[in-house]
Amino acid sequence: MSLYLCCDCGGSKTSAVICDPSGKIVGRAVGGPSNFAYHSLEAVIAAIRAAVTDALKECPSEEPFSLLPSPSPFAAAWFGISGIDSPVAIDAISPALSTLLGIPQGPRLMVANDTHLLAAPVRMHPDVSYAVTVIAGTGSNVVSFRESSGSQLEELGRIGGWGWILGDEGGGFHVGKESVRRLLIEHDSASVLSTPARESSLKQRVLEAFGVKDVLDLLTEIHVPPPSAPLANTAAHRLMPREKRLSSLAPLVFKSAFEDHDALAIDVLQTCSGILASQIAVLLGERSDGAPRLVRAQDAVICFGGSLVGVEAYRNMVLNHLSANGHTFAHVEFVDDAAATGAIGLVKT
Repeated sequence: MSLYLCCDCGGSKTSAVICDPSGKIVGRAVGGPSNFAYHSLEAVIAAIRAAVTDALKECPSEEPFSLLPSPSPFAAAWFGISGIDSPVAIDAISPALSTLLGIPQGPRLMVANDTHLLAAPVRMHPDVSYAVTVIAGTGSNVVSFRESSGSQLEELGRIGGWGWILGDEGGGFHVGKESVRRLLIEHDSASVLSTPARESSLKQRVLEAFGVKDVLDLLTEIHVPPPSAPLANTAAHRLMPREKRLSSLAPLVFKSAFEDHDALAIDVLQTCSGILASQIAVLLGERSDGAPRLVRAQDAVICFGGSLVGVEAYRNMVLNHLSANGHTFAHVEFVDDAAATGAIGLVKT
């Protein structure tokens, strides 16, 4: 029992990372999808088995490690599994993971939602015991945690993660939608004012992305359903689900804002980052008898994950909004490899 395993189980892949007792990564591998909400228990376990088996092959040892029932090569394991959102789901998969790894159910085998892995840096900062995780990629989600006396992280609060129809503020869909809304608002305002809509690189990029020359033509390109029988010359964006047409604009907004310094694009990102910051702030404040689950930012590490907050300038916009409202975190981390961060954090438990 000398190794520590962390698996980040998602809808597109399963990432397995193994550390030795010093926290050095000694094995890693990728398997198939393992979202528990979308795949059967058997399929999820098969994907995890494949990833862990391949990761063990990389671990240096006089005799190869294996997943034979006994003895287990693992001192502890941490699974962050998308689609695991309740104790019932944890209870459904834990026995199979215990059997697979030869680790008894209990403190050595941690099973939780994949957002928990993003909070692993709290274990690397001994001066704090709270973490706030902020995911902002295509969608968004914010969760707060407290490091408990045991090995588990206690989830304190959650906001967002409602999908593009109901939320995902600050994520790619929101950024794309807000950029088109701003273009339409400026166009409509210019129709009743003597001042024309300002020119911007964002406007040109968005028009080019949809193959149109007028802002009002965007309405058709965004709203038209994907064809049931596409023709050979069907535009690529029309083949996308309508929400993807908007989320695919986020990289264009970022280029216009941070490379061209386009005022309209910067305004869009300031708006989106501000709304994301307002959601984070719901989980923050002074704890009291009436609000025992709030987190003081100065007692916590904020852990970002996802493609949008992976851009430092956008991440700083979020932090600046929070700071302006009195929420300055003790530590700021961007987690671009949740499985590796989780494995290292597990060693430090």
